[in-house]
Amino acid sequence: MNGVLNETTNKIHQHESGRSDFQTTCGATSHVAHDHLRLVPVEQAVSDVDANRCGRCFDDGGGY
Repeated sequence: MNGVLNETTNKIHQHESGRSDFQTTCGATSHVAHDHLRLVPVEQAVSDVDANRCGRCFDDGGGY
């Protein structure tokens, strides 16, 4: 599953299925400039980048 990584906060959000660009389930990235966002596999972001999961997008996440 792909997610949207906010490189500023190091938070991974669930990519909203069927939407283009960087739309997320929680909408938290709607105000973030696209040059700070990256579309990546969720597990890769958690393991390689040590990103935290968004609590709104993922049951096992913390905060938003």
